[in-house]
Amino acid sequence: MNLPKRYSLIVVTVFAVTLFFGCESNFKDVQKINFSEFVPASDNDTINIKYTDSGRISGILISRKMLDYSNLDFPFTEFPKGIDVTLYDKKQKRTFIRGNYAVSYKNTGIIDLIGKVKITSEAGQVLETEQLYFDQKNEWFYTERKFKLTDAKGVSNGQGIDFSKDFKVINSQRISGEIESDEE
Repeated sequence: MNLPKRYSLIVVTVFAVTLFFGCESNFKDVQKINFSEFVPASDNDTINIKYTDSGRISGILISRKMLDYSNLDFPFTEFPKGIDVTLYDKKQKRTFIRGNYAVSYKNTGIIDLIGKVKITSEAGQVLETEQLYFDQKNEWFYTERKFKLTDAKGVSNGQGIDFSKDFKVINSQRISGEIESDEE
């Protein structure tokens, strides 16, 4: 009489184990359904984009790689192999921007430039830093990182700076260096 109970216990155990492993397999499939892959909507090599405003070129963007993530809830464009940008003001004076990596956030209009960022104006002003943000709407650059600013008045180093795209307005914090002053 004990023998049938053992068999029924073994049968129930085998059934429970089979059911457990069967549910595990289905659970992983359900997890895959809810997983959305983080893949770009488009992947472009060697791009050269010209931006215009009222028939005039306002900017030129060149990059060896562009990944467009416009398919996400918070869309952005990534430039993993660097970026070269030329901005034009209304008088067609140019500002040159270079960085090893960049991300442009579509909803905010902010561009995050990272890695050996260098901005040069036609007037000869040069700013170098490791990370710099550009607010496209207000045409304003800013960083809290260390920077080096070179212009006709001298060289200054500091940490934290914000300035207009034409370098006409510059606000810097914690600076050191030799700069000529117009004040007497």
